Amino acid sequence: MKDLSCRFTNTALFRKPRVFRAVSDVSFEIQRGEIVGVVGESGCGKSTLARLVLRLIEASAGEVRFDGQDIAQLSAGNLRRLRRHMQLVFQDPYSAIDPRFSIRDALLEPFRIQGVKPDSAEATVTSLLDMVGLSGAVANSYPHQLSGGQKQRVGIARALALKPSLVVLDEPTASLDVSVQAQIIALLDQLRGELNLTYLFISHDLGLVSYFCHRVLVMYLGRVVEVMASNAKPCHPYTQALFDSTYEPDPKQRRKVARLSGEVPSGYDIPPGCSFAARCPRATDLCRQLLPPLMTIASGQQAACHHPLI
Repeated sequence: MKDLSCRFTNTALFRKPRVFRAVSDVSFEIQRGEIVGVVGESGCGKSTLARLVLRLIEASAGEVRFDGQDIAQLSAGNLRRLRRHMQLVFQDPYSAIDPRFSIRDALLEPFRIQGVKPDSAEATVTSLLDMVGLSGAVANSYPHQLSGGQKQRVGIARALALKPSLVVLDEPTASLDVSVQAQIIALLDQLRGELNLTYLFISHDLGLVSYFCHRVLVMYLGRVVEVMASNAKPCHPYTQALFDSTYEPDPKQRRKVARLSGEVPSGYDIPPGCSFAARCPRATDLCRQLLPPLMTIASGQQAACHHPLI
Protein backbone atom coordinates (compact mmCIF):
# COMPACT_ATOMS: atom_id res chain seq x y z
CA MET A 1 0.00 0.00 0.00
CA LYS A 2 1.43 3.35 -1.03
CA ASP A 3 -0.09 6.77 -0.16
CA LEU A 4 -3.51 5.15 0.06
CA SER A 5 -6.42 7.54 0.64
CA CYS A 6 -10.19 7.31 0.59
CA ARG A 7 -12.64 10.21 0.52
CA PHE A 8 -16.42 10.07 0.65
CA THR A 9 -18.44 13.04 -0.59
CA ASN A 10 -21.69 13.72 1.21
CA THR A 11 -24.14 15.51 -1.06
CA ALA A 12 -27.50 16.78 0.11
CA LEU A 13 -30.21 18.92 -1.45
CA PHE A 14 -29.70 22.67 -0.87
CA ARG A 15 -26.42 21.98 0.95
CA LYS A 16 -22.81 22.35 -0.10
CA PRO A 17 -21.12 18.94 -0.64
CA ARG A 18 -18.87 17.89 2.23
CA VAL A 19 -15.88 15.55 2.01
CA PHE A 20 -15.27 12.90 4.66
CA ARG A 21 -11.63 11.79 4.88
CA ALA A 22 -11.82 8.13 5.93
CA VAL A 23 -8.22 7.10 5.15
CA SER A 24 -5.34 9.49 4.46
CA ASP A 25 -1.91 8.73 2.95
CA VAL A 26 -1.42 5.25 4.40
CA SER A 27 1.69 3.35 3.27
CA PHE A 28 2.91 -0.06 4.49
CA GLU A 29 3.97 -3.51 3.32
CA ILE A 30 3.04 -7.02 4.41
CA GLN A 31 5.61 -9.75 3.89
CA ARG A 32 4.54 -13.26 2.99
CA GLY A 33 3.77 -15.30 6.12
CA GLU A 34 3.56 -12.19 8.32
CA ILE A 35 0.74 -11.07 10.61
CA VAL A 36 0.25 -7.30 10.56
CA GLY A 37 -2.26 -5.84 12.99
CA VAL A 38 -4.20 -2.60 12.51
CA VAL A 39 -5.56 -1.15 15.73
CA GLY A 40 -7.42 1.98 16.77
CA GLU A 41 -10.68 3.31 18.17
CA SER A 42 -13.99 2.84 16.35
CA GLY A 43 -14.22 5.14 13.36
CA CYS A 44 -10.47 5.49 12.79
CA GLY A 45 -10.59 3.92 9.32
CA LYS A 46 -9.54 0.31 10.03
CA SER A 47 -12.38 -1.42 8.18
CA THR A 48 -12.21 1.07 5.31
CA LEU A 49 -8.51 0.25 4.95
CA ALA A 50 -9.31 -3.48 4.86
CA ARG A 51 -11.79 -2.95 2.02
CA LEU A 52 -9.33 -0.74 0.13
CA VAL A 53 -6.70 -3.49 0.33
CA LEU A 54 -9.12 -5.93 -1.33
CA ARG A 55 -10.54 -3.28 -3.69
CA LEU A 56 -14.03 -3.82 -2.35
CA ILE A 57 -14.17 -0.03 -2.48
CA GLU A 58 -12.17 2.22 -4.79
CA ALA A 59 -9.30 4.32 -3.48
CA SER A 60 -9.38 8.07 -4.02
CA ALA A 61 -5.58 8.16 -4.33
CA GLY A 62 -2.58 5.89 -3.96
CA GLU A 63 -2.07 2.30 -5.02
CA VAL A 64 -2.29 -1.27 -3.75
CA ARG A 65 0.06 -3.88 -5.18
CA PHE A 66 -0.39 -7.60 -4.63
CA ASP A 67 2.55 -9.76 -5.79
CA GLY A 68 3.67 -6.80 -7.91
CA GLN A 69 0.28 -6.22 -9.58
CA ASP A 70 -1.47 -2.87 -9.20
CA ILE A 71 -4.98 -4.11 -8.43
CA ALA A 72 -6.56 -0.77 -9.44
CA GLN A 73 -5.51 -1.43 -13.05
CA LEU A 74 -7.02 -4.91 -13.26
CA SER A 75 -10.14 -5.61 -15.31
CA ALA A 76 -13.19 -7.06 -13.59
CA GLY A 77 -12.35 -10.56 -14.80
CA ASN A 78 -8.71 -10.41 -13.73
CA LEU A 79 -9.70 -8.91 -10.37
CA ARG A 80 -12.14 -11.77 -9.78
CA ARG A 81 -9.42 -14.32 -10.53
CA LEU A 82 -7.01 -12.48 -8.21
CA ARG A 83 -9.58 -12.63 -5.42
CA ARG A 84 -8.93 -16.37 -5.16
CA HIS A 85 -5.68 -15.34 -3.47
CA MET A 86 -7.15 -12.55 -1.28
CA GLN A 87 -10.01 -13.33 1.08
CA LEU A 88 -11.90 -11.61 3.90
CA VAL A 89 -13.25 -12.91 7.21
CA PHE A 90 -16.04 -10.62 8.39
CA GLN A 91 -16.60 -9.22 11.85
CA ASP A 92 -20.19 -10.40 12.31
CA PRO A 93 -20.58 -14.16 11.75
CA TYR A 94 -24.38 -13.80 12.02
CA SER A 95 -24.68 -11.71 8.86
CA ALA A 96 -21.69 -13.13 6.95
CA ILE A 97 -23.55 -16.28 5.84
CA ASP A 98 -26.75 -16.22 3.79
CA PRO A 99 -29.45 -17.63 6.14
CA ARG A 100 -31.10 -19.40 3.17
CA PHE A 101 -27.92 -21.42 2.51
CA SER A 102 -27.05 -24.63 4.27
CA ILE A 103 -23.47 -24.77 5.53
CA ARG A 104 -22.65 -27.05 2.59
CA ASP A 105 -23.94 -24.45 0.12
CA ALA A 106 -22.06 -21.65 1.94
CA LEU A 107 -18.76 -23.55 1.72
CA LEU A 108 -19.25 -24.37 -1.96
CA GLU A 109 -20.23 -20.78 -2.84
CA PRO A 110 -16.62 -19.61 -3.52
CA PHE A 111 -16.16 -22.43 -6.04
CA ARG A 112 -19.36 -21.43 -7.89
CA ILE A 113 -18.34 -17.75 -7.99
CA GLN A 114 -14.88 -18.57 -9.36
CA GLY A 115 -16.14 -21.22 -11.77
CA VAL A 116 -14.02 -23.91 -10.13
CA LYS A 117 -15.42 -27.42 -9.83
CA PRO A 118 -14.02 -29.39 -6.87
CA ASP A 119 -13.13 -33.02 -7.47
CA SER A 120 -15.73 -34.09 -4.91
CA ALA A 121 -18.11 -31.58 -3.36
CA GLU A 122 -18.84 -33.75 -0.33
CA ALA A 123 -15.18 -34.52 0.34
CA THR A 124 -14.29 -30.83 -0.04
CA VAL A 125 -16.98 -29.73 2.43
CA THR A 126 -15.96 -32.39 4.95
CA SER A 127 -12.29 -31.42 4.61
CA LEU A 128 -13.01 -27.71 5.13
CA LEU A 129 -15.13 -28.38 8.21
CA ASP A 130 -12.48 -30.69 9.65
CA MET A 131 -9.82 -28.05 9.02
CA VAL A 132 -11.62 -25.61 11.33
CA GLY A 133 -12.54 -28.19 13.97
CA LEU A 134 -16.17 -28.86 13.02
CA SER A 135 -17.93 -32.18 12.47
CA GLY A 136 -18.98 -33.14 8.96
CA ALA A 137 -22.56 -33.37 10.22
CA VAL A 138 -22.61 -29.55 10.44
CA ALA A 139 -22.80 -29.45 6.62
CA ASN A 140 -26.54 -30.18 6.73
CA SER A 141 -27.25 -27.40 9.25
CA TYR A 142 -28.37 -23.82 8.61
CA PRO A 143 -26.72 -20.75 10.13
CA HIS A 144 -29.44 -20.20 12.76
CA GLN A 145 -28.71 -23.65 14.16
CA LEU A 146 -25.08 -22.84 14.96
CA SER A 147 -23.46 -20.84 17.74
CA GLY A 148 -21.52 -17.65 17.04
CA GLY A 149 -18.19 -19.45 17.36
CA GLN A 150 -19.29 -22.22 14.99
CA LYS A 151 -20.49 -19.67 12.43
CA GLN A 152 -17.16 -17.84 12.60
CA ARG A 153 -15.36 -21.14 12.00
CA VAL A 154 -17.56 -21.66 8.93
CA GLY A 155 -16.64 -18.14 7.78
CA ILE A 156 -12.95 -18.95 8.15
CA ALA A 157 -13.39 -22.25 6.27
CA ARG A 158 -15.20 -20.46 3.43
CA ALA A 159 -12.43 -17.83 3.22
CA LEU A 160 -9.80 -20.60 2.96
CA ALA A 161 -11.73 -22.78 0.51
CA LEU A 162 -9.79 -21.58 -2.55
CA LYS A 163 -6.40 -21.67 -0.79
CA PRO A 164 -5.67 -17.91 -0.64
CA SER A 165 -2.31 -16.52 0.43
CA LEU A 166 -3.62 -13.28 2.03
CA VAL A 167 -6.51 -13.24 4.49
CA VAL A 168 -7.90 -9.97 5.83
CA LEU A 169 -9.46 -10.50 9.25
CA ASP A 170 -11.85 -7.66 10.07
CA GLU A 171 -12.28 -7.92 13.86
CA PRO A 172 -13.08 -11.66 13.63
CA THR A 173 -13.48 -12.08 17.41
CA ALA A 174 -15.27 -8.83 18.30
CA SER A 175 -18.75 -10.35 18.61
CA LEU A 176 -17.68 -13.54 20.42
CA ASP A 177 -17.37 -14.50 24.08
CA VAL A 178 -13.89 -14.26 25.58
CA SER A 179 -13.41 -18.04 25.79
CA VAL A 180 -14.50 -18.46 22.16
CA GLN A 181 -12.21 -15.59 21.11
CA ALA A 182 -9.21 -17.51 22.47
CA GLN A 183 -10.24 -20.62 20.51
CA ILE A 184 -10.61 -18.67 17.26
CA ILE A 185 -7.23 -16.95 17.70
CA ALA A 186 -5.59 -20.34 18.38
CA LEU A 187 -7.26 -21.76 15.26
CA LEU A 188 -6.08 -18.84 13.10
CA ASP A 189 -2.54 -19.23 14.39
CA GLN A 190 -2.59 -22.96 13.68
CA LEU A 191 -3.93 -22.47 10.14
CA ARG A 192 -1.34 -19.80 9.37
CA GLY A 193 1.46 -22.23 10.18
CA GLU A 194 -0.10 -25.14 8.30
CA LEU A 195 -1.12 -23.22 5.16
CA ASN A 196 1.60 -20.53 5.06
CA LEU A 197 -0.99 -17.74 5.24
CA THR A 198 -0.47 -14.00 5.51
CA TYR A 199 -2.85 -12.05 7.75
CA LEU A 200 -3.95 -8.45 7.92
CA PHE A 201 -5.63 -8.44 11.33
CA ILE A 202 -8.02 -5.55 12.13
CA SER A 203 -8.94 -4.97 15.78
CA HIS A 204 -9.67 -2.32 18.40
CA ASP A 205 -7.92 -4.41 21.08
CA LEU A 206 -4.23 -3.47 21.30
CA GLY A 207 -3.57 -6.25 23.83
CA LEU A 208 -4.88 -8.92 21.45
CA VAL A 209 -3.04 -7.45 18.48
CA SER A 210 0.24 -7.27 20.44
CA TYR A 211 -0.16 -10.95 21.39
CA PHE A 212 -1.14 -12.27 17.95
CA CYS A 213 0.70 -10.08 15.42
CA HIS A 214 4.30 -9.57 14.38
CA ARG A 215 3.90 -5.85 13.63
CA VAL A 216 1.26 -3.30 14.62
CA LEU A 217 -0.07 -0.26 12.75
CA VAL A 218 -1.88 2.21 15.01
CA MET A 219 -4.49 4.39 13.27
CA TYR A 220 -6.11 7.60 14.45
CA LEU A 221 -8.65 9.50 12.36
CA GLY A 222 -7.65 7.82 9.11
CA ARG A 223 -3.87 8.13 9.50
CA VAL A 224 -1.20 5.72 10.69
CA VAL A 225 0.36 7.35 13.76
CA GLU A 226 2.70 4.53 14.76
CA VAL A 227 4.27 1.40 13.28
CA MET A 228 5.88 -0.90 15.83
CA ALA A 229 6.89 -4.46 16.60
CA SER A 230 4.33 -6.21 18.77
CA ASN A 231 6.71 -6.32 21.76
CA ALA A 232 7.99 -2.72 21.45
CA LYS A 233 7.16 0.12 23.81
CA PRO A 234 4.79 2.77 22.45
CA CYS A 235 6.30 6.06 21.26
CA HIS A 236 3.10 7.89 20.32
CA PRO A 237 0.93 9.26 23.20
CA TYR A 238 -2.18 7.80 21.55
CA THR A 239 -0.65 4.31 21.40
CA GLN A 240 0.38 4.67 25.04
CA ALA A 241 -3.20 5.57 25.98
CA LEU A 242 -4.50 2.48 24.14
CA PHE A 243 -1.86 0.34 25.83
CA ASP A 244 -2.73 1.71 29.30
CA SER A 245 -6.40 0.88 28.76
CA THR A 246 -5.78 -2.82 28.02
CA TYR A 247 -6.69 -5.31 30.73
CA GLU A 248 -3.84 -6.82 32.72
CA PRO A 249 -4.92 -9.94 34.69
CA ASP A 250 -2.02 -9.66 37.17
CA PRO A 251 -3.09 -7.06 39.77
CA LYS A 252 0.55 -6.28 40.58
CA GLN A 253 1.21 -5.27 36.98
CA ARG A 254 -1.98 -3.39 36.22
CA ARG A 255 -1.51 0.02 34.70
CA LYS A 256 -3.33 3.18 35.66
CA VAL A 257 -5.83 4.02 32.94
CA ALA A 258 -4.96 7.42 31.47
CA ARG A 259 -8.30 8.66 30.20
CA LEU A 260 -8.12 10.90 27.17
CA SER A 261 -9.85 14.25 27.41
CA GLY A 262 -11.42 16.18 24.55
CA GLU A 263 -13.52 15.09 21.61
CA VAL A 264 -12.42 13.09 18.58
CA PRO A 265 -12.40 15.49 15.60
CA SER A 266 -14.82 14.82 12.76
CA GLY A 267 -13.58 13.30 9.53
CA TYR A 268 -15.29 16.23 7.82
CA ASP A 269 -13.28 18.83 9.74
CA ILE A 270 -9.84 17.41 10.50
CA PRO A 271 -7.60 20.11 12.03
CA PRO A 272 -4.51 21.30 10.08
CA GLY A 273 -1.89 20.04 12.53
CA CYS A 274 -1.78 16.74 14.41
CA SER A 275 -5.33 15.42 14.62
CA PHE A 276 -4.60 14.03 18.10
CA ALA A 277 -3.41 17.39 19.49
CA ALA A 278 -6.79 18.29 21.03
CA ARG A 279 -6.60 15.20 23.27
CA CYS A 280 -2.84 14.88 23.77
CA PRO A 281 -1.27 15.86 27.13
CA ARG A 282 2.04 16.64 25.37
CA ALA A 283 0.61 18.87 22.64
CA THR A 284 2.19 22.25 21.89
CA ASP A 285 1.45 25.02 19.40
CA LEU A 286 3.74 23.21 16.93
CA CYS A 287 1.48 20.14 17.12
CA ARG A 288 -1.65 22.22 16.45
CA GLN A 289 -0.13 23.94 13.42
CA LEU A 290 2.07 21.35 11.68
CA LEU A 291 1.10 17.78 10.73
CA PRO A 292 3.91 15.47 11.97
CA PRO A 293 5.25 13.02 9.37
CA LEU A 294 5.77 9.34 10.17
CA MET A 295 9.39 9.38 11.36
CA THR A 296 11.77 6.60 12.38
CA ILE A 297 12.17 6.65 16.17
CA ALA A 298 14.07 3.39 16.60
CA SER A 299 14.99 0.38 14.52
CA GLY A 300 11.74 -0.91 13.01
CA GLN A 301 9.59 1.66 14.82
CA GLN A 302 8.01 4.81 13.43
CA ALA A 303 5.75 7.44 14.98
CA ALA A 304 3.99 10.53 13.66
CA CYS A 305 4.65 12.76 16.66
CA HIS A 306 6.60 15.96 17.32
CA HIS A 307 7.16 14.89 20.95
CA PRO A 308 7.46 11.07 21.02
CA LEU A 309 7.75 9.11 24.26
CA ILE A 310 11.48 8.28 24.16
